[in-house]
Amino acid sequence: MSEVSKVIILHPNDDVAIARFPISKGYVIQEKNVSVLSDIKEGHKIALHNIEKNQPIKRYNQIIGYAICQIQAGEHIHLHNLKMGDYGHEYDFCADKHETPIAREKRTFMGYKRKNGQIATRNYIGILTSVNCSATVARRLEDHFKAKGLDGYPNIDGIVALPQSFGCAMDMKGDLMKMMQRTMSGYANHPNFAGILIIGLGCESNQIKDLIQVKGLNEGPMLQHMTIQETGGSQKTFDKGVTIIESMLNEANQYTREEVPASELVLALECGGSDSYSGISANPALGVAVDLLVQQGGTAILAETPEIYGAEYILTRRANTKEVGEKLINRILWWEDYAKRCHAELNNNPSAGNKEGGLTTILEKSLGAICKAGSTNLIDVYEYAEPVTAKGLVFMDTPGYDAFACTGQIAGGANIMCFTTGRGSAYGSKPTPCIKIASNNFLWRRQEEDMDINCGDVADGQETLEQAGKRIFEKILAVASGEKTKSEKFGYGSLEFVPWQPGAIM
Repeated sequence: MSEVSKVIILHPNDDVAIARFPISKGYVIQEKNVSVLSDIKEGHKIALHNIEKNQPIKRYNQIIGYAICQIQAGEHIHLHNLKMGDYGHEYDFCADKHETPIAREKRTFMGYKRKNGQIATRNYIGILTSVNCSATVARRLEDHFKAKGLDGYPNIDGIVALPQSFGCAMDMKGDLMKMMQRTMSGYANHPNFAGILIIGLGCESNQIKDLIQVKGLNEGPMLQHMTIQETGGSQKTFDKGVTIIESMLNEANQYTREEVPASELVLALECGGSDSYSGISANPALGVAVDLLVQQGGTAILAETPEIYGAEYILTRRANTKEVGEKLINRILWWEDYAKRCHAELNNNPSAGNKEGGLTTILEKSLGAICKAGSTNLIDVYEYAEPVTAKGLVFMDTPGYDAFACTGQIAGGANIMCFTTGRGSAYGSKPTPCIKIASNNFLWRRQEEDMDINCGDVADGQETLEQAGKRIFEKILAVASGEKTKSEKFGYGSLEFVPWQPGAIM
């Protein structure tokens, strides 16, 4: 490996280089003839020239913050000498809008066609709970069928319980209840569930009968519900649950995989445990895969509003219409007000792990996170857990916390997910399979048992983003066709159903 390859300079106008590997004091960055003044950890930033106090500092040819003090060429740039500062961008709605090419070769995958026309990538029977009080019964039902097995039902992927820790002590007509009902109905209607059983306690705020009425759920043999109080206790509810699920098995098993177009894929995009490499390798490589999917007529959902904060102007410039761009800015304004009401700051991010991995400000993190969105137009903006109906790249308003964000995207209809990480997030989801993508070779070697794809060779200069993006796209088609992900094999997903709770809890 040549010495020049030890650093990455992402743009000629950048003020920093990124350490590709750990770098020792005295190493010379040959492109700039700069000597490194201290030992630098992998993924961290090095000043390429002298920087005056309060001067903006660029990475990706974009401002990531301002110098707290005078910085010397070769000095480590991080929390001790770089701050967020005020930023301002022109939104320039639709300025970068362009035609999306249509793929010449139409790709397909092996999915399940539901009777209502939806396309599934998995074939589960699900157990939802309206309140934490019924969570234990739901978990016991899943455990029962795991122990018993599904011999004779080879087309069913499993019986999955998604217990929640909430469902009560809230305004029954308020925004929080509306969000809860939207999330639950999204799961109840999810194409990856052939059947649904909803279990409640009976006296909770989140009444099942209200959910069914408000969201227009179609009760029948494959969507049933009960409460512990009406059934007569926990054991009776468990026994009745076994009977109900057994009654669904034959119909669920009738579904078999068949060839369907890639345009039927709705891809959730998530990054967690990000590091400095995330915006160099895994995220932009996933962006290449997103472009390939959109060219096929498919849909990709970018989310995590606090983690595009400061970089939202990139999306408004790609908005399909000014109205779409304004919808995105309205969500940003809501978050600024929400953070103020909660006595918090949106720029009080990255997390401890992000910082350890080389990220310093939310601007730097957002510029890397937004790379997942590829280069196509932004077609629409959705609130949390809203059904996604548009084709192309869309945005969903969610928190940055992975479990909240992923739950919202799945409720919106995502039938497959890609999750990038630089630190090694432990996550998987049901009923939507989750493909984990490592941003660096250090993580891949340390935690390969949790990672499905490695983009570390991009960071090391051994693979192009286009090559990595094509690998990700092929993996998406393979997993959508039934290939198990690492998180599915381990058993992740049953505890990762976490609806967002932004309102008052009483």
